[in-house]
Amino acid sequence: MNTHTMLKRLAMPMVISCLSLNAQAQDNPYLSIKLEMKRAIERGNAYLKTQQDKEGYWREPKYPAYTALALTAAMRSPSHEKAEYIDKGYAWLAKQQKDDGGIYGKGLGTYNTSTAIVALVSTGDKTYHPAILKARRFLINQQADWDTKGQADNKYDGGIGYGGSYNHSDMSNTYLAIEALRLSRSIAQDNAEGKQPELNWDAAIQFISRTQNLKATNDQLGISDDGSFNYFPGDSKAGHNTNPDGTKTLRGYGSMSYAGLLSMIYADLDASDPRVVAVKKWAGNNYSVKENPGMATKEDPTLGQQGLYYYYHAMAKALAAANIDKLPLQGGKKADWRKDIASELLTAQREDGSWLNKNSRWWESDPVLVTAYAVLTLEQIYHSIPE
Repeated sequence: MNTHTMLKRLAMPMVISCLSLNAQAQDNPYLSIKLEMKRAIERGNAYLKTQQDKEGYWREPKYPAYTALALTAAMRSPSHEKAEYIDKGYAWLAKQQKDDGGIYGKGLGTYNTSTAIVALVSTGDKTYHPAILKARRFLINQQADWDTKGQADNKYDGGIGYGGSYNHSDMSNTYLAIEALRLSRSIAQDNAEGKQPELNWDAAIQFISRTQNLKATNDQLGISDDGSFNYFPGDSKAGHNTNPDGTKTLRGYGSMSYAGLLSMIYADLDASDPRVVAVKKWAGNNYSVKENPGMATKEDPTLGQQGLYYYYHAMAKALAAANIDKLPLQGGKKADWRKDIASELLTAQREDGSWLNKNSRWWESDPVLVTAYAVLTLEQIYHSIPE
């Protein structure tokens, strides 16, 4: 056999392999970025592993949410394998449960308990079911009913806040609590521990509606009418818009708008409900993976970086739950939000596997928190890619 013939025969398997990969790429346009995401998730979780304290917790023992987020990120990895450090983290987390059912250290009871429930549910381990049910009861007891009449006659009624001395509900804590309750609902409904209490969903929907800039379904004053969401009734972290007539209306923003969308989906509002339709339209009209839309101002465009990684996480969860593969934009175009968010995160990952927001608002200067958000976002995208 001459050298030319030999090289031809050796090259044939390589040609066939390349053709096979090309065919796979045509069948699954996410193949390449999915492999990149898997690697980024592995690197992110490897970084988080190095940040675990020898006692089993992450960052701050008084805030179990750090540990819960890191553990959920580890459990949802496509490369997940049983590991001693994960078991140690869960052992520590379970010990933080208080007599009232909450899983917290010092303050922020709702936020810490909600993230802890999600982490415990992620294990699929039935031994945690009693702790999950106890934590669910704690969250349900946090639902506001200021006048104790069972009706949402106070603008904060039906929502959930941080707890403790923080004396009103907000959209962020409400969304996190609703997510935790929904993800653990099947555990509560199997009746193994007897009949479980349930959230007052009508009151919750009323509160959610009062944080949306939609005049047809919001009875509050000072709102705009674009379908976006605010932080709580009467307040937006994005500030106000000044109208031509001099009046001011609340300006909604991305992270709370996606939190509102996910909350409405988990509250079983139909996709045709005007509140759901309106926030989806706002999301398309204000689509961005470069900033948290609505936060920036003409005077200071950098404000759009506030809460960016929280925004990515809420956005990915909401659009996946809404079964939106391509988000309709203004002008008839559609955005492949999975590829767009993933590309931003892949580019932003640092050499050590972590992520960091240069804007420090809402604790996003902490690489442990931001890395957990980024990894969870990539995992949400990875697992929601259409087959």
